[in-house]
Amino acid sequence: MLEVTPIACLQDNYAYLLDDGSGELAVVDVSEAGPVRDALKRTQRKLTAVFATHHHHDHVGGNEEIAGEHPGLRIHGYESDRGRIPGQTDFLRDGQTLTWGKSEVRALHIPGHTMGAVAYVLGDAVFTGDTLFLAGCGRLFEGTPAMMHRSLNDVLVPLGGGVRVFCGHEYTVGNLTFAASVEPDNLAVRERLEKSRAARSKGEPTVGSALAEELATNPFVRCKSPAIRDSMKLDDRASDVEVFAALRKAKDSFRAPK
Repeated sequence: MLEVTPIACLQDNYAYLLDDGSGELAVVDVSEAGPVRDALKRTQRKLTAVFATHHHHDHVGGNEEIAGEHPGLRIHGYESDRGRIPGQTDFLRDGQTLTWGKSEVRALHIPGHTMGAVAYVLGDAVFTGDTLFLAGCGRLFEGTPAMMHRSLNDVLVPLGGGVRVFCGHEYTVGNLTFAASVEPDNLAVRERLEKSRAARSKGEPTVGSALAEELATNPFVRCKSPAIRDSMKLDDRASDVEVFAALRKAKDSFRAPK
């Protein structure tokens, strides 16, 4: 089974160290070199691959420094991010599979947050960058609501409820606070919020939860919910994309009560 170690970076980012038992290591999103370097020092295995989910600096800022320390390192990203991801060596297409170590890696194009966003599927794990967060989704910096809705609901959700989700930031408590505000009678949201607050109070990450939890608690994949539609002042005549767009706009200006 793939071993995934979250690496806290910057203020609230995660990089991920991947070990599939092959003797090779990979990192998803080298946000900054220092914490990744420290994690690598604790193992004798060789870093051979970096998987970048998108071009934003807080996800690729350490690429060139790490690449300089690991000759032959392959840095993967989506093909349309050519020139935007530092040190990129491999330009992936939607649905492309590649071999790293003894693992098959599948790249899924998930535009919305950025046009070149890509998720990586390895076994029962998916690395979603800033597209799917736990109980939330990323802001629409380059894409449209329709793009992001499709990326979440038509590309990522069908991966199955047992898939473990590893996203780019520790935003879970804030996302669940928003979820509770738009679907106040959702018991699963309240329970997950309590659980996430407890984990954070102990300094533990929330990432790596099952995709099934998103189906129960993430408003951005629950656009058919009558309660959410009521909160957005939309009825059953509104499309799911219209509900999604209203949710994203509301989340952009949401401030949790103190």
